[in-house]
Amino acid sequence: MKSCKGIENPAFVASSPENPRRLCASSPCIEISVVSTPDAGSPPPPAPQEPPERPESPQPPGAPDASGLGSLSEYEEGPYGWGSFQPRALQRCNTPRGFLFHYCLLALTQGIVVNGLVNISISTIEKRYELQSSLTGLISSSYDIAFCLLSLFVSFFGERGHKPRWLAFSSFMIGLGALVFSLPKFFSGKYQFGSLFKDTCSAAKNKHGCSTSSSPLFHYLYVFVLGQLLLGTGGTPLYTLGTAFIDDSVPIHKSSLYIGIGYAMSILGPAVGYVLGGQLLTLYIDVDLKHSIDITEDDPRWLGAWWIGFLISWLLAWSLIIPFSCFPKHLPGTAKIQEGKISQTHQSASLQHTDSNFGQSFKDFPAALKNLMRNTVFMCLVLSTCSEAFITTGFATFLPKFIENQFGLSSSSAATLAGTVLIPGAALGQILGGILVSKFKMTCKNIMKFALLTSVISLVLTFVFAYANCENEPFAGVSELYNGTGELGNLTAPCNADCNCLRSYYYPVCGGNGVQYFSPCFAGCTQSVSKRHPKVYYNCSCIEGEIDATPTPSSVSLEAQAGKCSSHCKNLPLFLGIFFAAVVFTFMAGTPVTVSILRCVNQRQRSLALGIQCTLLRLLGTIPGPIIFGSTIDSTCVLWDVNECGNKGACWVYSNVKMAYMLVAISLICKIITVFFIGLAVFLYKPPPSVTDVAFQNQNAAVTTVSLESDLSKAGNDL
Repeated sequence: MKSCKGIENPAFVASSPENPRRLCASSPCIEISVVSTPDAGSPPPPAPQEPPERPESPQPPGAPDASGLGSLSEYEEGPYGWGSFQPRALQRCNTPRGFLFHYCLLALTQGIVVNGLVNISISTIEKRYELQSSLTGLISSSYDIAFCLLSLFVSFFGERGHKPRWLAFSSFMIGLGALVFSLPKFFSGKYQFGSLFKDTCSAAKNKHGCSTSSSPLFHYLYVFVLGQLLLGTGGTPLYTLGTAFIDDSVPIHKSSLYIGIGYAMSILGPAVGYVLGGQLLTLYIDVDLKHSIDITEDDPRWLGAWWIGFLISWLLAWSLIIPFSCFPKHLPGTAKIQEGKISQTHQSASLQHTDSNFGQSFKDFPAALKNLMRNTVFMCLVLSTCSEAFITTGFATFLPKFIENQFGLSSSSAATLAGTVLIPGAALGQILGGILVSKFKMTCKNIMKFALLTSVISLVLTFVFAYANCENEPFAGVSELYNGTGELGNLTAPCNADCNCLRSYYYPVCGGNGVQYFSPCFAGCTQSVSKRHPKVYYNCSCIEGEIDATPTPSSVSLEAQAGKCSSHCKNLPLFLGIFFAAVVFTFMAGTPVTVSILRCVNQRQRSLALGIQCTLLRLLGTIPGPIIFGSTIDSTCVLWDVNECGNKGACWVYSNVKMAYMLVAISLICKIITVFFIGLAVFLYKPPPSVTDVAFQNQNAAVTTVSLESDLSKAGNDL
């Protein structure tokens, strides 16, 4: 019998009868022991001898080191608690569901503050601290700036660290950011409102001169920016390290469900923020003076208590610091879960470093970044998410404006309808996508195909904007003359020339003749009754002709009422239904694409991969998206605000048809880009060979593929 020399492959250790041969492509290893049955009458085989030591041969690139074979020591599981304080009753929290519960609370809090309270409070802050819109835009973008600057570094260094403690740090920074954001309220003194603005026609001029000097309250801008920077710092670990920790802690077929639930809570956060902020704005900004003031919510000088919501969020975020810090580095059972996972890493994405300490030093950062950037499947998926972020943030910002102008609704009603469609649709899509991927236990390639299918469906549904376009209602001075006088494009006509109206004060009224006017002043109205709702105006010199509405004793002399004229466009319910379906299918691809990113990259680079995704998503999606959407919509403007200084401000009236077709064009371009990159990812993706079955914990090196059949055959020939 020939002596057993083992398989001639330096990637494997030498074998002996006492130490069975282990084909350690992954852990658990496949152990193969070759046993020879002697023929009858033949002498027993000699006792096996230890093979002579041979000098170590250099391992080829990608071969695993000995320390990586079957080692699960990196998964430091432990009890839930703080030091020696580990009550048995709290161990029920030490599960994936317990972590997901706290993760959802933090994601909800972050969404409440960043995408809810900040957005709904920005106009109040603008008025209270006399800031220009461009400066409040800087406040809004400060969050993304901090996120982009820190995302790569936090995700790179946090991958090998204690992820739950990183989330405790995230809770601390989100709470601190919310607290700092509310501080200007306590240092700027009491709010002093001026005299009431007269909105009717009057020979006396309103005291509203041109002022170019900056307000002494201007410096509070830097406090708001600092608050947003702190919020961005806290949000960075949440969507990189938190997502990777969830993926570590649950079986592969449940990962999409857990991630989908977490992302859905981050989407519900803005809804809670808008509801909470809206209710708080009904309280006077200085709550202790509520009973000593003589203005109501209908008064344009009213400012609400925007700051209370930030204090509530501060307390909620800081209440999660201790729970997150009590979690162990890895949840119990993580090693066993990782042992059963099979690698789906894209073939060209194998990490070319065998050092088990790779990733712990900053000098490894460029190599790790380069490795991910060369993963074509990963980059295609990231670019598809950038395109989707571009369009979703654009619609989140401007969908209320579209509904308001197309269907003649008030700003508050349009915002309510937009929120009713966007937020439940997005949350439902995230959860449905996670459930379907989890239920059918899809592989990485099938997950990408599923995302491609939902993206194609949402592409088709975006044509709803072309269907929803409606002609503008008659508008005096814009699309209609003032009873045959004046000229289009000029709000001033002989009937209101002596009223001293301000073009910067937009308060539309609908005349009894069905024509809309810029304000009661431009309609020539001299009297009003504010006790009725909506407010009504009389003696309007620019309104002539019969009243469309059927006269009643209470409204026979009515000539105009506050608000826009009712739109004759009846497509609103159908538009909202189709757009809701488009939102659902758009976000159904969100969780699957995130899971595909986690699957197609190396196990030890998942957090960095999410960091790259979040950085590019903001640089190419959420930051330029609203800017380009806004520029596109502004190109459809037909009436601009021009203040007393002659500076052009916001747009008051848009061309509805042009706006609809521009949104169709920009939506189609973004959706086609999304479909192209997801389709390209499906085409380029190459799963690892099925015989290798590389487990996640040994992906710190590329394993040399050895055919199991050829090894067995070779071993048999040696016997």
